[in-house]
Amino acid sequence: MIYFDNSATTIVLPEAADTAIKYMREQYFNPAAAYSPAVSVEREVNAARSRLASYINADAGELIFTSGGTESNNMALSGSLAARRGKCRIITSAVEHPSVYEPILAMKEQGYDVVVVGVDTTGRIRMDELSAALNAETGYVSIMHVNNESGAINDIDAIYAMVKKQCPDAVFHVDGVQAYVKMPAVRCDMYSMSGHKLHAPKGVGALYVRNGVRFKGGQRGGGQENNLRSGTTNVPGIMALDTACSIYMEKHDVNIANMLAVKRRLHSNLMRIRDVRLNGPEIENAAPYILNISFLGVRGEVLLHSLMDKGVLVSTGSACAARHRGKNRILSSMGITGERQDGAIRFSFSPFNTVAEADNAAQYIEESLHQLRRFRRR
Repeated sequence: MIYFDNSATTIVLPEAADTAIKYMREQYFNPAAAYSPAVSVEREVNAARSRLASYINADAGELIFTSGGTESNNMALSGSLAARRGKCRIITSAVEHPSVYEPILAMKEQGYDVVVVGVDTTGRIRMDELSAALNAETGYVSIMHVNNESGAINDIDAIYAMVKKQCPDAVFHVDGVQAYVKMPAVRCDMYSMSGHKLHAPKGVGALYVRNGVRFKGGQRGGGQENNLRSGTTNVPGIMALDTACSIYMEKHDVNIANMLAVKRRLHSNLMRIRDVRLNGPEIENAAPYILNISFLGVRGEVLLHSLMDKGVLVSTGSACAARHRGKNRILSSMGITGERQDGAIRFSFSPFNTVAEADNAAQYIEESLHQLRRFRRR
């Protein structure tokens, strides 16, 4: 099997799985309990919190553990708005993940002024539109770090500087689910993370909240996470995430170089096939681990299933929207429509992928295209 859908989820590292089992079977104590084994587990969780925070140049006390990216993104919005008085303007981009985009659009029904800023043909935020949207009423801005479908990288530091210059009191949130640990740390008020994109188990993530940011938190009831996110601490998930990130960071540069090599090779192979188009930034200007390609004359879903039969697993976009038919909002926002949108496939890589897999996958794709295009409507 060739697995090229790592933006959807990643295989759990053996070491991370072993860590999770250790905290399920041996050190299974609830860190909120008062006896010494539980206190020891609490110390270990806090040590993990400190290490995980350090990767984005944050303090341990600024990291809130969650169930993953969706909760982090939702909680960033709701917790920030709950801390404000009155309504405000909320700004986001047209290419955000559904867990950012849909909750923000829902704020319109509650009387908030919602502005959706466009992107250019590569998928990057239009800085001129963002600047024009910022005003004295702006209270919350959410822009993703790396786009999960196109691989476009936004200049978060420049956006942060713009927001703070024009709207000093606005909260600037970044969806960093596809970037945490892989990309350099950036400046922001809030940053969302998810473990299963980094070879940790599903169901664990975190939200960075900068000290001084007005924030009411999320679910209530138990007082965990400094009373900002109640719920029994997911010790196995947190410790497994810590293990996975520690291992990733030990070989960070090698991992990035490996993924970029696979991406370059697959791109080079595919560009030799007729009627193929790159979607998003040029290879060297995008995330090293995401590649979006359109195969004209074939529907993406049909090609996906043909490749699945050959043992190659890819996607037609975000896993969270994979079962919802219709136009692709991300590609449409980039001006990619019609036949080109219909034939789009996303490939996403992990450090475990190889150049040999890129060669084999390209061969399987060419074979599938040769067969499928024979039935192309004329």
